[in-house]
Amino acid sequence: MYTRPAALARPLNGRGLFPLFVSRTPKTEPVELHVRQSSSNPSSTPWRPSSVLDEWVRRDARPISLRQLTFFGRTLTEARLLSSANYVRSELPTRIAHRLRDMQTLPYVVVKNPHLSHVYELYYRAFDRFRRVSEIKTVDQNDDFCKMVKETLNEHLTAIPRLVRGILEVQGLMKPEETDKFIITLLRSRISRRVIAEQHLALTETFHSPWHFPDAKPLHDPNADFVGEVFLKCSAREVIERVAEMTRSLLRGAYGPDAMIPEIHMEGHVDAHFPYILSHLEYILGELLRNSIQAVTECAKSTGAKPPPIIVLICETAQHVIIRISDQGGGVPREILPYLWSFSKGTPARRNLRLQHLERVPKMAATMQEVGSGDESIGSSPDTTKYTTTIPRHESSLSTLSSRPPNLSLGIGLPMSRIYAEYWAGNLELHSLEGYGVDAFLQISKLGNKNEQLTTRASMDAV
Repeated sequence: MYTRPAALARPLNGRGLFPLFVSRTPKTEPVELHVRQSSSNPSSTPWRPSSVLDEWVRRDARPISLRQLTFFGRTLTEARLLSSANYVRSELPTRIAHRLRDMQTLPYVVVKNPHLSHVYELYYRAFDRFRRVSEIKTVDQNDDFCKMVKETLNEHLTAIPRLVRGILEVQGLMKPEETDKFIITLLRSRISRRVIAEQHLALTETFHSPWHFPDAKPLHDPNADFVGEVFLKCSAREVIERVAEMTRSLLRGAYGPDAMIPEIHMEGHVDAHFPYILSHLEYILGELLRNSIQAVTECAKSTGAKPPPIIVLICETAQHVIIRISDQGGGVPREILPYLWSFSKGTPARRNLRLQHLERVPKMAATMQEVGSGDESIGSSPDTTKYTTTIPRHESSLSTLSSRPPNLSLGIGLPMSRIYAEYWAGNLELHSLEGYGVDAFLQISKLGNKNEQLTTRASMDAV
């Protein structure tokens, strides 16, 4: 027995809720996925039994920590590589299944939104693709699996802009608190899937590299301080210097070469190092510095006075590294302050502006990095090669900072940064003095022994 498509579904119990694609398939029927399109409506949602999804929703995700990633990948053998492949093979469909079930419990009028429906279809195709992968027993099978993972990561570059656009368009159909909880859960889960997928891709790349095998000719490993995507010697000072210079370059391009751009003064434990996923740290600090540098620059532009420096204080404790970024950019306007950490709240004018900007950015990696919108003003970015340090760079969806121009405000930089900060049990807070400036506090767990922060169960029990 198959369920009717969403186009024919009706709300139940008068509450506008309909658990999509729920079937009562007998246990004796083979658990297979059959996709049928309506001949009269080719764009209607495929018919699918839910018994397959139910099976995966009953499973719990298995969280990991940075320390586990490091210890597991440090001594990389074929057996460990295959173990990693099978962990990813089972975790991806499990984590996607929980989010699919969450989406199925949304009000019907919300699910009908074309952008949210697009995200649902992306997730279901990925779920169906990964659940069918059998146990990986050879390196060749792992290589084929990695190709599938890469293709899926690229396909999902449209997920974030479509998800945010959908959430903005259904504003008023759900309570803002419920909407934010839903999108934060989805984005946190998305980060978790990309972390384990990109970690395995990086380990596979290391396994095939010429310096990996004992009988290979002596070669210098340029990624010696990397274990997959984990960088063992993250330096806040170096990241701040790099992203600040990139932001300055963007602002010079927007405001002119003579624009008065503030300097960055660093204080405290500037030599602090800690293990972290470098691209995550770059994104968080990049968004915070971008906001501060742009605010101070615009204040100086309006007053004609020399911009005051931005003070970055780095404090290293036994368990944490705390970074405070202080600017004198005028603070956050009072009418915007209540909406800083929300994806869905805001005035109608601000909502419409965000929708206009998101339409110009159809694809983004998990950092909000624009990856080819067709708009040269957005896709063009400064030459970042001159800002690279001796830190080896590992390619990932988060390896480059956002190159969007200053006037392209998406309204999701701060809430996304907080999700990234909290993912590894850190924290991000912001204190504003209207008329003066902002202090942003980023706390990072230094030991790497905290598990990723996941929503490990779906919000609705398996049917």
